[in-house]
Amino acid sequence: MAPSGFPASLPLCVCLLLASGFAQAGRLLVVPMDGSHWFTMRSVVEKLIHNGHEVVAAVPEVSWQLGKSLNITVKTYSISHTIEDLNRQFKYFSDTQWKTPEQSMLSLITGSAKGFFDLIFSNCRSLFKDKKLVEYLKQSSFDAVFLDPFDVCGLTVAKYLSLPSVVFARGILCHYLEEGTQCPRPLSYVPRFLLKYTDTMTFTERVWNHITYMEERAFCPHFFKTATDIASEVLQSPVTLEDLFSQVSIWLLRTDFVLEFPTPMMPNIVYIGGINCHQGKSLSKEFEAYVNASGEHGIVIFSLGSMVSEIPEKKAMEIAEALGRIPQTVLWRYTGPRPSNLAKNTILVKWLPQNDLLGHPKTRAFITHSGSHGIYEGICNGVPMVMMPLFGDQMDNAKRMETRGAGISLNVLEMTADDLENALKAVINDKSYKENIMHLSRLHKDRPIEPLDLAVFWVEYVMRNKGAPHLRPAAHDLTWYQYHSLDVIGFLLAIVLTVIFIVFKCCSYGFRKCFGKKQGVKKSHKSKTH
Repeated sequence: MAPSGFPASLPLCVCLLLASGFAQAGRLLVVPMDGSHWFTMRSVVEKLIHNGHEVVAAVPEVSWQLGKSLNITVKTYSISHTIEDLNRQFKYFSDTQWKTPEQSMLSLITGSAKGFFDLIFSNCRSLFKDKKLVEYLKQSSFDAVFLDPFDVCGLTVAKYLSLPSVVFARGILCHYLEEGTQCPRPLSYVPRFLLKYTDTMTFTERVWNHITYMEERAFCPHFFKTATDIASEVLQSPVTLEDLFSQVSIWLLRTDFVLEFPTPMMPNIVYIGGINCHQGKSLSKEFEAYVNASGEHGIVIFSLGSMVSEIPEKKAMEIAEALGRIPQTVLWRYTGPRPSNLAKNTILVKWLPQNDLLGHPKTRAFITHSGSHGIYEGICNGVPMVMMPLFGDQMDNAKRMETRGAGISLNVLEMTADDLENALKAVINDKSYKENIMHLSRLHKDRPIEPLDLAVFWVEYVMRNKGAPHLRPAAHDLTWYQYHSLDVIGFLLAIVLTVIFIVFKCCSYGFRKCFGKKQGVKKSHKSKTH
């Protein structure tokens, strides 16, 4: 007998709710990217697991971060290179940025990044060589593929398995975002990647914007040749990146219009900027002691991200000298050799709880490489920034924050100790920087749904509905001349020219009939008088 006040139908309701929850659960294949890209993607995967979905990740057996500390099925495949090869290629790319930075699209896709990317691209060939894994993927009846497009392999897997896909990325290199979404990005006010322009460009900047776009069209297919060759082998037909990107159902982009400049959007583009932001947790005793010992001046957080932890000795000493000139305590995530001139106010740590420290009221400034994760943690917690961008989207992120008055961007190669000192004192002592970053923080948080919940919703949406074909623009099915309406323009122009020609001929004929006859009569009359 049910206890008093306990409805007899409640157990049945609970069972029905549980049953409906399990009925909604699906099977998701995850093809992630290693390194910092995995940090925020993992948060979405964890929430999907919490919602009852079965998640399988296909990852190489050699990686920095993939597949660790997750309650999911991990399917690994052997690859031809070692972790030392991976570290060496990335270190070569990273070290190059400290010597001759590749800060244009052309230099990036033809420079030191090429070797690292080719190594990453080669993983996909190894995946498809594992016949046992491929057969497992074919037999598993997945509902969708959740992927990072950085290495292109997830797109190839989705096309091979004929599954709907959800892309998770900060952005897409080259022109493939507008190709994949068929969303125009007018060159008159949308700056290209790496140019560090705003959406209000001068004539000269607009010229360079167009030139950069033409460089992308010319050189990017060469940059991705390894990836497209592998995809063509797997799919047994010639494949371009446009073919792979055009199949995507939903694009989850880790940005928003607080950071980005306004641009056109398609209905299958979803902005989830700040997905890595969360309420700061209590600090450990070690870091709480550092913060408390800082006194009234507070602390400065310094990190160049998870991928770069060592810098050239001379530059490290310049930075250490500048940090020693400010009264704040500096917590510097750094694993390189200890600078000989390191001041007493600067504490080197191999790891720090960045978001938790940025959320502490005694944090005065954030020195960052301007990666999207750090930028959004700075925005969410309202901490003004001194930015030292190195590569990738970091230069553009820094420019956007500087334009909004929320920080100061420095050229890490050319800056001196004085430059860094002055920048830190400015963002700490000039109240406008704090006011501007707090304004951005309020704008960013003024939203109807949290970015993580939004990302999870759209992944589940694609799983439930086997894709989102109704959000796919018909532009994908048009030829280039149809897309630009050149056939229509040509047809209408032909009609106009035909009408003009007919009118001209009619007028010419009428003119000859009316005036030609009179001239003939006059001539005959003159001949008779003579």
